[in-house]
Amino acid sequence: TVQTLPKLFPHDGAERKKRRTLLTSGPCCGRGGQIPQISYASTAPDLSDNSRYDFFSRVVPSDTYQAQAMVDIVRALKWNYVSTVASEGSYGESGVEAFIQKSREDGGVCIAQSVKIPREPKAGEFDKIIRRLLETSNARAVIIFANEDDIRRVLEAARRANQTGHFFWMGSDSWGSKIAPVLHLEEVAEGAVTILPKRMSVRGFDRYFSSRTLDNNRRNIWFAEFWEDNFHCKLSRHALKKGSHVKKCTNRERIGQDSAYEQEGKVQFVIDAVYAMGHALHAMHRDLCPGRVGLCPRMDPVDGTQLLKYIRNVNFSGIAGNPVTFNENGDAPGRYDIYQYQLRNDSAEYKVIGSWTDHLHLRIERMHWPGSGQQLPRSICSLPCQPGERKKTVKGMPCCWHCEPCTGYQYQVDRYTCKTCPYDMRPTENRTGCRPIPIIKLEWDSPWAVLPLFLAVVGIAATLFVVITFVRYNDTPIVKASGRELSYVLLAGIFLCYATTFLMIAEPDLGTCSLRRIFLGLGMSISYAALLTKTNRIYRIFEQGKRSVSAPRFISPASQLAITFSLISLQLLGICVWFVVDPSHSVVDFQDQRTLDPRFARGVLKCDISDLSLICLLGYSMLLMVTCTVYAIKTRGVPETFNEAKPIGFTMYTTCIVWLAFIPIFFGTSQSADKLYIQTTTLTVSVSLSASVSLGMLYMPKVYIILFHPEQNVPKRKRSLKAVVTAAAMSNKFTQKGNFRPNGEAKSELCENLEAPALATKQTYVTYTNHAV
Repeated sequence: TVQTLPKLFPHDGAERKKRRTLLTSGPCCGRGGQIPQISYASTAPDLSDNSRYDFFSRVVPSDTYQAQAMVDIVRALKWNYVSTVASEGSYGESGVEAFIQKSREDGGVCIAQSVKIPREPKAGEFDKIIRRLLETSNARAVIIFANEDDIRRVLEAARRANQTGHFFWMGSDSWGSKIAPVLHLEEVAEGAVTILPKRMSVRGFDRYFSSRTLDNNRRNIWFAEFWEDNFHCKLSRHALKKGSHVKKCTNRERIGQDSAYEQEGKVQFVIDAVYAMGHALHAMHRDLCPGRVGLCPRMDPVDGTQLLKYIRNVNFSGIAGNPVTFNENGDAPGRYDIYQYQLRNDSAEYKVIGSWTDHLHLRIERMHWPGSGQQLPRSICSLPCQPGERKKTVKGMPCCWHCEPCTGYQYQVDRYTCKTCPYDMRPTENRTGCRPIPIIKLEWDSPWAVLPLFLAVVGIAATLFVVITFVRYNDTPIVKASGRELSYVLLAGIFLCYATTFLMIAEPDLGTCSLRRIFLGLGMSISYAALLTKTNRIYRIFEQGKRSVSAPRFISPASQLAITFSLISLQLLGICVWFVVDPSHSVVDFQDQRTLDPRFARGVLKCDISDLSLICLLGYSMLLMVTCTVYAIKTRGVPETFNEAKPIGFTMYTTCIVWLAFIPIFFGTSQSADKLYIQTTTLTVSVSLSASVSLGMLYMPKVYIILFHPEQNVPKRKRSLKAVVTAAAMSNKFTQKGNFRPNGEAKSELCENLEAPALATKQTYVTYTNHAV
């Protein structure tokens, strides 16, 4: 069995297909015969295997180079998802296998479908192939290693499926620059990229071949068959059939005049193959038979192994000017021209767009694509992920992936990874990096600060006004009767309550946070410690009066101040311990407003006072407040003309209501995005309202009398402790009777008794003014 010999028939597709097949079962190619061969057309990669075809050489490049060139073109066009179509047989299957192998080695190119065309395809086989290719519609690029008949039928099936312009074909050298596969299928084939071994027309061959006739070319036994096929005639009269339109050959037909002619592309390689054998034999004869003409005994017969060495060592300039050499496998260097089939102005042509010699030279600006002009079409499995999205690769298909957005506080580290930003940062808008989280605090001009500041300013002004009034009228009966010492202490506490608002709104730093710890609870402690001391004094006086006429202990002004400052010192002691255990400082809390959407995340600049610490800070003041309220309730029966018990009671009841409203508002908004503003505003308003209640109920009536009714600011008669206690007992008695009397008769009776003349004052009695009690 031998390699099929060529015919120089430029339009005989059947012979061209045969020329691609190399029969390898005989001794011509293997070790059995040891007969060196040089092929001008066989490109199958299998023939590079020295263990099987060690005596085989070729002047055309192996399809391995062609496959590498095609992979390089695919990558240059930014395609990463392609399908392959191959004719069954060594050429097609080996070519596709080489392409797949190279694409895996280089990476970045995946095979969507790999379809094989049977040797004897059934009806509808090519339509089925198109349907298979459409299953992966994103793979618009199709690599074809097939003979020209199969190529044509694939294009026809694509046109029947109305897929003109969908597929972008890339054909091997079997397609090359041939007209036959695309004849009348120009629109379907538009944009096809094909490849051919670099070649050129041989000068003189056209003149020689066109001069061949049946008379001067009798040595070629196939020339008569070519003549009949080329001129569509019959040489034998007996071959003519009745009714057929085939004419008889006249032998006056001329190639190129009476038929179309185009030089076969393999002519160059045939000549190079002959010259390669000639150069090898010449070199061998020069070495083995020096000075001899003809064969010498050392070359008779020719040793195939020795001849193979000379063949592999030849190096000369071929007919096209390219060097003819062979590598260790007998392959010629890979040199290709790259074409694109283009339609311009209703004319079709194969246009050279580049070349490949070890590496690719592609002029993309010369390419033209159907429907998109010079814009490169896409043949990719998955669209590129947007910034901020990571690739999740499909298993077994590295060119296909799903794009998953980086969520929450994640940013894109690389194409495949999302990572969470540091705690004090959030992702950028496109999630390709991180940026600092904005830091917020309560500003002076914030709407949330308007009401607290207004209450504080008005409250401080009112407190100063009361203090100035009391100082101005310090020796008047009302001021004296109010207990000047405790009144000034209470007013100081009220002032601190209002001043705390400014500390709560000021920018947190070491100094501000330290002052917040000290004065937030201290102002309330001072206020309620003074009120508790007052109510306790009243309660003890009347309780003592029920048992004896002796005065209770610790009711002097000095004692009252000592008790008040003792209560206040407990608050200061707790604050000092807190400073020792946990020194004050400001912090930026990035968890407080760490919203689900990082765009709205904020860092809160605040003091290191947690909600629990705040409750502990205010807890002592709350205890004083509750205790004071209990005493206010117990002294509610004391006649109002004798003491401040009832105004203090109303003050404490109102204050309790304020703080009972504060607790759910403060803690109920702990998850709110505006927690900083709501809680600060709620706390400062509650403190200011507590101070305002005390200031309004305890001091404004006295200021009103001092300023607008000075006639009432005169000394009242003095009453002994026994009289006071008697009045209290009668008040309790008539209060009980009042339950059975309509229209407040008990109160009238009490007032009448209170207006009765007092008993004579004895030395053992202690006297008090009404308001002092």
